[in-house]
Amino acid sequence: MKYYSLNHNAPTVSFKEAVIQGLASDKGLYFPENITPLNPVFFNVIENLSNNDIAFDVMQQFVGDEIPEAHLREIIAETLSFDFPVVEVENGIYSLELFHGPTMAFKDVGARFMSRCLAYFNKDKKNSKNTVLVATSGDTGGAVASGFLGVDGVDVVILYPSGKVSDIQEKQLTTLGQNIKALEVNGVFDDCQDMVKKAFLDETLAHKNLTSANSINIARWLPQMFYFFFAYKALKSQNKPLVFSCPSGNFGNICAGIMAKKLGLPIEHFVASTNVNDTVPRFLENGKYDPKPSKATISNAMDVGNPSNFIRIQELYNNDLKAFEKDFSSYSYTDEQTLEALKKIYNTNGYIAEPHGAVGYLGLKKELQKHENAIGVFLETAHPIKFLDVVEPALGITLPIPEQIESVMNEDKVSVRIGTYEELKAFLG
Repeated sequence: MKYYSLNHNAPTVSFKEAVIQGLASDKGLYFPENITPLNPVFFNVIENLSNNDIAFDVMQQFVGDEIPEAHLREIIAETLSFDFPVVEVENGIYSLELFHGPTMAFKDVGARFMSRCLAYFNKDKKNSKNTVLVATSGDTGGAVASGFLGVDGVDVVILYPSGKVSDIQEKQLTTLGQNIKALEVNGVFDDCQDMVKKAFLDETLAHKNLTSANSINIARWLPQMFYFFFAYKALKSQNKPLVFSCPSGNFGNICAGIMAKKLGLPIEHFVASTNVNDTVPRFLENGKYDPKPSKATISNAMDVGNPSNFIRIQELYNNDLKAFEKDFSSYSYTDEQTLEALKKIYNTNGYIAEPHGAVGYLGLKKELQKHENAIGVFLETAHPIKFLDVVEPALGITLPIPEQIESVMNEDKVSVRIGTYEELKAFLG
């Protein structure tokens, strides 16, 4: 499999090269040259397959022969070492829980897959290192820190906006030590992301062998397809059309869902549910893509003004807006609406959501009004404990602290404050 830049001004590269480089030399995101639908027999028997076998069949064409089958199966088994429950929240509406991994966020899958691919590619490089440079608006940092902790030949530098991630999220990315370093940026997520992109294009940093673990990296992005196949496997017996609602910030998750559909997964419709950072909902209303600076919300992982992966979604539809709108809707919600949804979900049957899942629920409810016979799935992307300062007062409850979180809460935060790209560059050396 070859990958090309969506800016169309850089050489095509292999899976290995795309993973190691992260971003193409012309600033473009990498995209696979071919997407071959899976054999229909695969979908006929999917309920009899293990999650590991499903993931292998989904990923194999994108990796090609660059990782041997036995090793790729081993990487997948280590990546998927936890469950992905589909939980009925109300009649015809399900939560796909993606928070049962080590950092209790959906990004554990992509971070674990990418870290193991990079470790495989580095196994023969005794004297050289890669530096994984990543910006986070919330859960990416913790997932990357956990996924790459102790990986030989890889240093990790995480940029996060000061005061704009939850206390637990901050602990998860600032307390691990070893090969993990955290930079606390005076600014918003978009400032962090801009610094990372600038560093990739800075030729004076070439010796650092920079790569990204944001969803701009194909090895972080593509494994997110797995979730949609697992949910279909769980719900196939109902024999009804499926509508998926993804809480959307950088749009990697929903883009992976559309990739799953291109592979043949029968999904009727996608909803990109956003907070007040509504660049894509506005685009669908007026046809103009007009990114604006991000605003802080209680669903902070979606505080993204210019979502990187939206260009990949446009590519999947050949920039055909009509075809895109047939499969895709996007709705925006305020913090007040999010809090009301949290309460409604809880009061209906005691299900405890968190702000991102609540936004996904709202978008799903709205879209299902147009799909009478469909059942809906919203992605619950993080454990409610990561937003206990929102969830507990909203619902009037006290959340028990899961083991994964308790292990970092008493550790000391270690971070370096920066405010400019020059300070990032000086830190990287």
